Amino acid sequence: MTTPLIDRRDFLRAAGAGFAAAMAPRAWAETLATDAVFATAFVRRDGSFGAAVLSEAGKILHTLDLPDRGHDVAFDPVSKRSVVFARQPGTFAMVFDHTGREKPLIIASIAGRHFFGHGVFSPDGALLYATENDFHNAAGVVGVYDARAKFSRVGEFPTYGMGPHELLLLADGRALAIANGGIETHPDFGRAELNIATMKPSYALVDRITGDLIEKHELPPALHQLSIRHMDRDQAGTVWFGCQYRGPALVGRAARGKELQLLEMPQDVLSGFRNYIGSVAANPDAGTVAVTSPEGNSLAVIDAASGRVVATKSLVEVCGLAPDGADFMATTGAGEIVGGAGGSRAEPDYVWDNHMLRIAAAG
Repeated sequence: MTTPLIDRRDFLRAAGAGFAAAMAPRAWAETLATDAVFATAFVRRDGSFGAAVLSEAGKILHTLDLPDRGHDVAFDPVSKRSVVFARQPGTFAMVFDHTGREKPLIIASIAGRHFFGHGVFSPDGALLYATENDFHNAAGVVGVYDARAKFSRVGEFPTYGMGPHELLLLADGRALAIANGGIETHPDFGRAELNIATMKPSYALVDRITGDLIEKHELPPALHQLSIRHMDRDQAGTVWFGCQYRGPALVGRAARGKELQLLEMPQDVLSGFRNYIGSVAANPDAGTVAVTSPEGNSLAVIDAASGRVVATKSLVEVCGLAPDGADFMATTGAGEIVGGAGGSRAEPDYVWDNHMLRIAAAG
């Protein structure tokens, strides 16, 4: 049996110190006074890991220590709890209250599985769904966790592909959209990609109740090395996805019952991404979608209706992205927090990680 990457006791020790600091009364008050907060993972310059809650002005309200690198955050508006997932191939996730009033809860992956960094709650908050790797069988699964029973694992179902990354719950509250990156990995080899010559990325819709496949779409054979990774849903219900590795296109959209559509973009914008989209975020209020590339130091905003690029920005190692008013807030590996009520802020001790979540109701 493969040894777990992170010992549970080490996690508890690491989380305890950071959470004690997070429970300062002033942090509670500042969180409750703001209209929205943002949650994101980070790496400190000293090499330690954590997750942070930011105000709309980009101010750090409080932080939590993590034993290893985090990736994305999921939020349950029913219980007001969030979950930060370990970066692939991590074996932990942490449930926390963004106001800092409750102690965190640790979710450990079961033997033979690791997290892929993303998850989503059911509409009633009763279940948490997480993309995972069945690495002994080189197959993607969705792990199902009972949020009302201390997040005990109650089942799993296939993603009908390999290397699942981000997943979204569609408007019907039942269909899960899953980005199968198509890349085989195994924790014995870290993040090494083991099947580049034969990879088959796909976009799948799966019934979260039955686990049945609703529909599945693969990219054309010529684009089989274009790994689908990140997604968001716009105001019309269209799912936008970003890809990594190589290909003549990196951004696309998916509508139920239709084939995938790859977006044509100006060559200077496309080449600026350097074959890597790190985050995708939709702004329903503004009717726009934004994508970032930390490899290309690029951010682009797209009009969701026409698919036209309407704005670009150059930011060093930009990746974290979330809607903010009529625009977007972004974070960078250089410690910058750009956008929002605070304009632009710098936190030189922090390397912000790939994703950022907007929590609209802070109280």
